[in-house]
Amino acid sequence: MTSTPIRTRFAPSPTGFLHLGGARTALFSWAFARHNQGVFVLRIEDTDLERSTPEAVQAILDSMDWLGMQPDEGPFYQMQRMDRYREVIAQMLKAGTAYHCYSSPEEVEQMREAARAKGLKPRYDGTWRPEPGKTLPPIPEGRKPVVRFKNPLEGSTSWNDMVKGPISFENGELDDLIIARPDGTPTYNFCVVVDDWDMGMTHILRGDDHVNNTPRQINILRALGATVPEYGHVPMILGPDGEKLSKRHGAVNVMEYDAQGYLPEAMINYLSRLGWSHGDDELFTREQLVQWFDTDHLSKSASQWDPKKLNWVNAHYIKQMDNAELAARVAPRIEKRGGNPAATDLPAAMGLLKDRAETLEQLAESAMLFCKPFTPAPAELVEQHLTPAAREALADFAQRAADTDWTREGITALIKAVLADRGLKMPQLAIPLRVAVVGQTQTPAVDAVLALIGKDTVLQRLGAI
Repeated sequence: MTSTPIRTRFAPSPTGFLHLGGARTALFSWAFARHNQGVFVLRIEDTDLERSTPEAVQAILDSMDWLGMQPDEGPFYQMQRMDRYREVIAQMLKAGTAYHCYSSPEEVEQMREAARAKGLKPRYDGTWRPEPGKTLPPIPEGRKPVVRFKNPLEGSTSWNDMVKGPISFENGELDDLIIARPDGTPTYNFCVVVDDWDMGMTHILRGDDHVNNTPRQINILRALGATVPEYGHVPMILGPDGEKLSKRHGAVNVMEYDAQGYLPEAMINYLSRLGWSHGDDELFTREQLVQWFDTDHLSKSASQWDPKKLNWVNAHYIKQMDNAELAARVAPRIEKRGGNPAATDLPAAMGLLKDRAETLEQLAESAMLFCKPFTPAPAELVEQHLTPAAREALADFAQRAADTDWTREGITALIKAVLADRGLKMPQLAIPLRVAVVGQTQTPAVDAVLALIGKDTVLQRLGAI
């Protein structure tokens, strides 16, 4: 007998860009499916017509693609499934698990106020709920009804949450949920249930802001005779200040992190550690995440976003990356700055620069040293550093350079020889060399910089001072 294959889903609403909390939820669902050789489904919950936009849909797809979390099925769009939702609502009305309610929003609010006045939980009072022997009020003329789910009145709805453990709600505290509006359009909680049923979801990992929706969704699934998935509700991500993560904490749109020069490999690694752990491991590959991932090690408490930690992780991945691949990723960023990536041996430049960089943007900025047209040093730097003694040392360096093997090792030996013969210390030659050849006082190791720039160019610039 074969077991049912695991099926998970990520179901964002395209009312804005994909934010970090959503990306982490998607990551956990994706990793759980991959670990269990299951199926990962992407569903776009686009029923909020006023706030959903095509741009937001595309941003979600771009973010998922950037992070390398391509779905096995989908994307599916709820707006393309309206006929199916209406079909199920009609079946429920016929079966008596749903009913028409003609109470106006104002009347429902009065019911809630009355409940509050009695110290009870504010809720719809079931005026239009059909029961044996109950006479319903006359239908108000011209009023279109909503459709409500006939929630069980007795007992409780419980589940063993994959993250939080046992959770239970008394059914008597749950409203008869509206599942279709007066114009016939289905509501969020109902669409989710039908989708999860039709798409065969077995495990649902989502943010813990959905905990209160879960008992309602379970009860609708049971009324439909559907198998109830296992649920896991992941705590939110907090900002560095302990408050809920928001725009004021910096970029929360996932694609902003691409723009800022973070590697998707680093983002996957860092996001997975926000609320999940594998022993003390901090740095691991996507493949290791898939191999290790389980729900037993998902945290019950909120995680804290730490930009410095993200930078540390990103710097690690930059250092580990092959120089040629790194060059390919940085080249477009150099071009955006007006530089020419072909003006130098870019992989060699990456090897020189990457140990100091936390982001691809920093790398691109540093690489402009080799990729932009040469700008001579400002007059004040020339006056300060190209003293008569310095010029003599540079002339000596240039004369000897003609016969030097132009490798980093050869240049190092040349610099040491000039220093020794002239009784100088390293800064007395290195800083004038930088000013004369690159127009600034700060660079990575001067021997490596000169080797990359090339002998002919170095000698040409030295001859021009």
